Amino acid sequence: MAQAYMTETGSDGKEPDRRQPRLRRLLDRWRGDRGIWRRGLILAALALLLALVMLTHAQIPNRVGNLGSLTETFLPWIGVFIPVLLVLAFVRRSAVALIAVLLTGAVWLNLFGGLLTDKTGTGGDLTVATHNVNADNPDPSGTAVDVAASGADVVALEELTASAVPVYERALASTYKYHSVQGTVGLWSKYPLSATKPVDIKLGWTRAMRATVSAPDGRVAVYVAHLPSVRVKMKAGFTARQRDKSADALGEAIVDEPIGQVVLLGDLNGTMNDRALNAVTAQMRSTQGAAGSGFGFSWPASFPMARIDQIMVKGVEPVASWTLPATGSDHLPIAARVRLDATAS
Repeated sequence: MAQAYMTETGSDGKEPDRRQPRLRRLLDRWRGDRGIWRRGLILAALALLLALVMLTHAQIPNRVGNLGSLTETFLPWIGVFIPVLLVLAFVRRSAVALIAVLLTGAVWLNLFGGLLTDKTGTGGDLTVATHNVNADNPDPSGTAVDVAASGADVVALEELTASAVPVYERALASTYKYHSVQGTVGLWSKYPLSATKPVDIKLGWTRAMRATVSAPDGRVAVYVAHLPSVRVKMKAGFTARQRDKSADALGEAIVDEPIGQVVLLGDLNGTMNDRALNAVTAQMRSTQGAAGSGFGFSWPASFPMARIDQIMVKGVEPVASWTLPATGSDHLPIAARVRLDATAS
């Protein structure tokens, strides 16, 4: 007995094209959805608010809890919310939300997209490194060995305690012939140091210094600084007044520096986006921003969220910048390679 088979057809009698791309099918459904422009208004508003924060972060006032500086410290992390909002916009099938999220993504890329590319170069005359070793470091000797293994010609250490200084001196003596410790900061160098002195950053005790390093390719003034810590408190907000005052004093010292080539190494307890560091950042370049790869976050070491440890230069060309492996500290050490100009010093 013969059997008849029916073929399912579309409304026009033709078999549907199952090879049609999913995106095209999705767009076809969206075109026929009358509520596509009415849904997701709250999502769109949230996305545009994030974009507004990024575009106007410099106008967020610091008068109340240093809210502006707090926002600028973690500004790149706004990007975490963009893919979340993008998914929600698709789930809600909202054209308005989708457009708003894409605009917010464009703003983020405009601000931070350059940090995602690898700008590392080759060559260079001087390799420098800096590390907040943490006063409570359980293994100062191991930390010193790890930093020296980076191959840096000049190493700055911050948060040195009186009891730990001899340990660092012994561990670094074989690699670095010259060194100077001023208060809680120190500088170790393979090349001669001169004109070494503390720098007054308005604290009442020494947490900054400067020295002239006589490298083979020219003299360079090296500053080491550990600016005061900041805290986020429920009642006081982002307490950074003393840090801001010290940053201004450090900036004045660098302005008055007679040597044209300057390198700043240290824990500034602030990012390059933080307006409170303008006295320093307005006159110097970040090696990470100019010649690094990625954001180079350095703190906290267990889950780095911000680059508060900095290497900045003035009159010196950055060639490469990178983050070193974790030590016994709560900060990651960072390093950079720069090119000097023998005629400039």
